[in-house]
Amino acid sequence: MPEHSRELIHRRNLTFEILTDRRNELAEQFGIRWQLPEYLREVYRAFPLDLPGFNGDDSWTVPIPSRFIIDPQGIIRSVQSDPDYTTRPEPEETLDALRSATAHR
Repeated sequence: MPEHSRELIHRRNLTFEILTDRRNELAEQFGIRWQLPEYLREVYRAFPLDLPGFNGDDSWTVPIPSRFIIDPQGIIRSVQSDPDYTTRPEPEETLDALRSATAHR
C-alpha cells in the first residue's frame, strides 16, 4: 500500500481499505481512464505534482472521478461518474446506494 494511502487511513481513522490504482489499469478496465492533453501536462509540471512518479509510468493518465458500489459477489450495483472533478455525489446518495446494494444480499 502506498504511503499516501496509509497516511490517509491513519489521519481519517478509516476502517476500510483504499484502492490504489497505480498506472490506472483498473480505471482502464472500467472505461474511466483519461489522458491529459499537453496543455494540462504543462499545468501539472508547473506545480509540485509529479503525476508520472505518482502513477508509476509516463502515460499522463488520470481516472475520471467515479463511484462504484460493488456487492460482495462482485456485482456492480451502482455507478456514478463525471469528468468534472467538482461534481461529486452527495453523501446521502452514496448511503442510499449502499443500502440498496446490501438489500441484494
